[in-house]
Amino acid sequence: MATVSTTLPELKQRLESREARIGIVGMGYVGLPLALLFSAERFRVTGFDIAESKVNALNSGGSYIVRILPEAIQEAQKAGFRATSDYSEVAAMDAVIICVPTPLNEFHEPDLSYVTGTVQSIAPYVHEGQLIVLESTTYPGTTEEVVVPLLEKGNPHGLKVVRAAGEQGIHVVFSPEREDPGNDTVARHDIPKVIGGCDPGAVELAAAMYGAIFRRVVPVSSPAVAEMTKLLENIYRCVNIALVNELKQLCMRMGIDMHEVIDAAKTKPFGFQAFYPGPGLGGHCIPIDPFYLSWKAREYDFRTRFIELAGEVNISMPYFVIEQTSAALNEQRKAMKGSKILVLGLAYKRDIDDLRESPSLTIIELLRQKGAEVSYNDPFFAHVGRGRHYDLNMDNTPLDNLEQFDAVLIVTDHSSYDYRDIVQRAQLVVDTRNATKGIQSPKIVRC
Repeated sequence: MATVSTTLPELKQRLESREARIGIVGMGYVGLPLALLFSAERFRVTGFDIAESKVNALNSGGSYIVRILPEAIQEAQKAGFRATSDYSEVAAMDAVIICVPTPLNEFHEPDLSYVTGTVQSIAPYVHEGQLIVLESTTYPGTTEEVVVPLLEKGNPHGLKVVRAAGEQGIHVVFSPEREDPGNDTVARHDIPKVIGGCDPGAVELAAAMYGAIFRRVVPVSSPAVAEMTKLLENIYRCVNIALVNELKQLCMRMGIDMHEVIDAAKTKPFGFQAFYPGPGLGGHCIPIDPFYLSWKAREYDFRTRFIELAGEVNISMPYFVIEQTSAALNEQRKAMKGSKILVLGLAYKRDIDDLRESPSLTIIELLRQKGAEVSYNDPFFAHVGRGRHYDLNMDNTPLDNLEQFDAVLIVTDHSSYDYRDIVQRAQLVVDTRNATKGIQSPKIVRC
């Protein structure tokens, strides 16, 4: 594979004229939408992924993400989009953007294996003047302490990452993804793009590249600032969700409807933003980011007590749901053990096909541990097998015979569900999402 070598002014011009070739590693919920944005602006994009099934699906004009239609892939192909698992093609790219998972391990510590594996795979093929961007959410210091050394160690040409203006080498940037699956209220190109580079030239190049697809770019002084920015955004949400989750439990004891409280509070035109309680946090970022920061903080002999407490509250919510379900069954003179329970909704939030860190998975496992016979229904998942943190091996159960279940447990409030019909036909409904708001029935237990 021929290697492209460019100076900073040449690459900037290629980016501004849409002639630059863009490689995106990780064709998942972040990388694939990003590839489509660049393709829509006439960039020639190559998607890299180690999963051959994804590569084959994309190259045949198909999609494996519900909200991305095959027609969008086919339109991108007209602009030159293609997918590959061959990392040697990195040598032909002007810029490479890394969008791979950064989960937690079983000890709630950062698992950077996807990032390090990717960097080690591309390092032999990087070239002088190339722009390398990490978008994966991580702790402050990852770009400079992990990515940069691996790039410098792994390339055979002795190239260094540029640290100051006028130097030659590889340009490295951290630019956090701000993907929000299922959010149709804000167009992707209207979401400002934060950029922190190892040198001023890297920021200049990244601004030229991202400026082609986002209306606003926000340069910051370093990769660490950009990394911390992403954590702050998500920890802010985590802490506030923990607050309303805890208040919900108090309100239940006091006989107060927490959702009515929130609806009243959000009428205040300043100083308040509405957050809503639920069965636990899901998605890649919000459940994970607090632990990334608390882990890094220990290196500085600092405890993020407030943030850790919020994480503990949110982690405990599936257990609270199990307690409430057990109590609801007890009121009907039924034990959890042996009860047939239908979990409604597996995705981590409404109307998406994303299972990452979904509280439904934890709830199903806890129900099984208690001896319940568990089924699920979710219009986005015909089958759920094994993932990084779960092994369910279950098929979707139709809603034809709700009467056979001792309880229907609403965990994800998909808009396609007819909740009035569900309440009418079910023996018992445990609602963790306020999906049955406005429906009055003694069958409903809201938690």
